[in-house]
Amino acid sequence: MTSRLNPYLSFRDTAKEAMEFYQSVFGGTLTRSTFAEFQVSQDPAEQDKTMHAMLETDAGLVLMGADTPNSMDYTPGTNYAVSLSGDSADETELRRFWDGLSAGGTVTMPLNKAPWGDSFGMCLDRFGVSWMVNIAGSPS
Repeated sequence: MTSRLNPYLSFRDTAKEAMEFYQSVFGGTLTRSTFAEFQVSQDPAEQDKTMHAMLETDAGLVLMGADTPNSMDYTPGTNYAVSLSGDSADETELRRFWDGLSAGGTVTMPLNKAPWGDSFGMCLDRFGVSWMVNIAGSPS
């Protein structure tokens, strides 16, 4: 797999509806996982929220999205991030990107093992841009 760069949108309780809308516009295949599937919330009201959704089109477009947990701030207009993702073959490159993007910025979630088994981290770079890095199958 090659490293990918794509937008990642955040929603408040409307990710499923929004991602289905984008699928109706762009076509493609939509996959979705819930908070319950990854046990990321103990709140019964959040179990059907979208933990992660990915729309992939035949033209190569990729759009990702998720619902923001109730415990986290949600501000329309800042509800996006740029996602960098790849597999363990891309780990060295992705960790280099992480180190560069987080330097002088703010790490909001350290690049560590995530509940879904990958390494995942989030940061704001020194210009205030939100970034997510996901390394599939990474051991650390």
